[in-house]
Order: sequence, then structure tokens, then C-alpha cells
Amino acid sequence: MTPALLLAGHGTRSTAGVEEYFALADRVRALAPELTVGTGFIELASPPLTTAAGDLAAAGHEHIVVLPLVLLGAGHAKTDVPGSIAAARRQLPGVRFTYGRPLGVHPNLLTVLDERLTAAVPPAERSHTAVLLVGRGSSDPDANADLHKVSRLLWEGRDWPLVETGFVGLTHPRIPQALERLRLLGATRIAVVPYFLFTGVLEERIRAQSAAYARQHADVAVTVTGYLGPDDRIAGLALDRYAEALDGTAVMNCDGCVHRRPLPGFADKVGLPQVPHAHPDDPGPAPPAPPADEGVHTHG
Repeated sequence: MTPALLLAGHGTRSTAGVEEYFALADRVRALAPELTVGTGFIELASPPLTTAAGDLAAAGHEHIVVLPLVLLGAGHAKTDVPGSIAAARRQLPGVRFTYGRPLGVHPNLLTVLDERLTAAVPPAERSHTAVLLVGRGSSDPDANADLHKVSRLLWEGRDWPLVETGFVGLTHPRIPQALERLRLLGATRIAVVPYFLFTGVLEERIRAQSAAYARQHADVAVTVTGYLGPDDRIAGLALDRYAEALDGTAVMNCDGCVHRRPLPGFADKVGLPQVPHAHPDDPGPAPPAPPADEGVHTHG
């Protein structure tokens, strides 16, 4: 039997956001109809990952590839999902689990971003519209640095005059700071791009904060583009990540990982145990913390 794919979504309180996650899963199924695709969430939506894994096992699957359906490799990909896999392993000792890697910095995602910008910015305004790419923000500096890399790659080879990076939480610059930086650099038109897979509370917050800044600065026109959303190119990328997980080539950069390297300000994170995120719908007892070297966090 072909190993099943379990898409580990973050979850959101937004009904529309959850529906978009399932819509992306349907696109994955449409591209690979021979593949069984399970769906589960880290938090805020049901089912939890352990339940989704149990459903796949009950259907006869003895090998499950878990893919963190997140954009960048932060705590959810490095800790929460591996913690859930460890819990599922204890509950399903006869099932083999293989872990993939996040979607990451990829040309498919950059292409979709540029299309969202093109839809929001008329061609005549493109060459004098600055771009602010806004991500979730993380306590993981490697993930925050990767968002800056996405911004740089969005600027390289395209005619956007400026592409800056901002965050909606957890780190800086926040949205008002980043918009002000662009204004001080001379921008009079700014397109804000939410770097999110789906809508949700944070994506809506980006729109609200951008609108508030625009109301206070009549000399700057601020527009907010669409987010990534369900798209066949993202579904195809998920299948690529599934294939490389099976091939044993799903690797990540350990040089900037706070769980492996004592980076300044984050040295206390080295070797911390990987634990699942608390999910109120998870039927099982809270599992004990697995040892840090259990092997589910494979990005070496």
C-alpha cells in the first residue's frame, strides 16, 4: 500500500480559513488520486493530528508521511508537529511515520505572490509601488530570516522598486513600523502582501493595521493584496515534499537552528524536548515529553 500523506495544518478559528485548508487538501488529492491524503491540525481546528493518524491507521495504512503544511520552519514545524508524531507513535506502535519539511522558500510560492501583487497593482503603477511582505513572525530567528529571503527573491529580477519585510507579531518590525520605514524611504504607494496560506485572524489583522496606517498618512496609498490561498502550484509543492520525504532527502539547514546551535539570545533552546501543542479535541492523555534525539525532528 502506498504510504499515506497526512497534511499537518496549523488550524484557525476562522471557518473560511479551515475551509481553505481542506480545499488545498482536495487539490492535492486531485493531483495524486492514487494517494490517500489525511488532514489534521496542530491547534484551533479539528481533528487533531493524533486522531487523523489514527483514522489512517484504521484504514489499513502502516506507513504515514506527515508533512508540516506551513510556510517556514519555525516552532510548529520543529517542535509541535514532531511532538504530535511522537504521541502518535506511542498510540500506534505498528505504524511507521516519516516526517517531511515545510513548504519553505520556493519559486512556486514566489510566482503566486507575484500574481497576487499583479492582481492588486495596475501595470502602470507597478514600477513605483513599494511592497511590504508580512509574515506571522516567530521566536525562531532562522524562520524570520527566511521571510527576509523571500522578500529579497521577490525583488530580484522583478520591477518592484522596494520590497521590505514586516511581521504581524512576535518580532519586529511590526506592520506600522515597516510601513513607516517605506514611507521614509520615499514610497508613496505601498502594496502589503500577507504571506499566509489561508485567511484567519492574523490575515485580517494585517488588513486592519494597514488600513489604520493609511488613514493616518494621507500622503501614502496603501493597498493589501490577496494571500497565497489554495492553489495547484502549492498542492504540487506539497506532493514534492511528500516524495522527498519518502526518498530520505527531506533535509533542512541545521546551521541556523536554535534547537541545534547556541545562537545569541536563544542558547536555552538547544536540546529542549519536542512536545505537541495542546489540542482540546485530542482524545489521548498528554504524552510525556520525548527525548530531543528521538529522531522525529530530522533536518540534518
